[in-house]
Amino acid sequence: MSLKVGDIAPNFSLPSSTGKNISLNDLIGKKIVLYFYPKDDTPGCTKEACSFRDKISQFQKKNVIIYGVSADSIESHKKFIQKYSLPFPLLSDENKDMLKTYGVWKEKSFMGKKYLGIERTTVIIDENGIIKNIFDNVKVEKHIEEILTALMI
Repeated sequence: MSLKVGDIAPNFSLPSSTGKNISLNDLIGKKIVLYFYPKDDTPGCTKEACSFRDKISQFQKKNVIIYGVSADSIESHKKFIQKYSLPFPLLSDENKDMLKTYGVWKEKSFMGKKYLGIERTTVIIDENGIIKNIFDNVKVEKHIEEILTALMI
């Protein structure tokens, strides 16, 4: 399934680092940034998470909720949040159902070896549950500025 801007965002219900399940249906009426990342506490993922952390007030001013999503466990997420003082929840999709639905679970290649993993992607969903932006194959540098610019529209 390939999602496009203008599509209705597929619903999901995932456990979060807050101890509650988060469902897209429960978030209607709110602007959401879902950022999909490969692995807790790895260099690129840490840099990305800390970029969101460092700009959190700008997202809050725009009434935007941020969720990080990976296939890591809730316990891994909690350690990652604590280590870097992340002020937003992380969602765990260990079964990879949502990752596949959102089209971010893909074949990747590293040093000639192919494997399945998460392609770093950010999806912005509006108050009505419509996909407003998709940033795929994200490069961490300056990505936060791209997102903040997109949210100004």
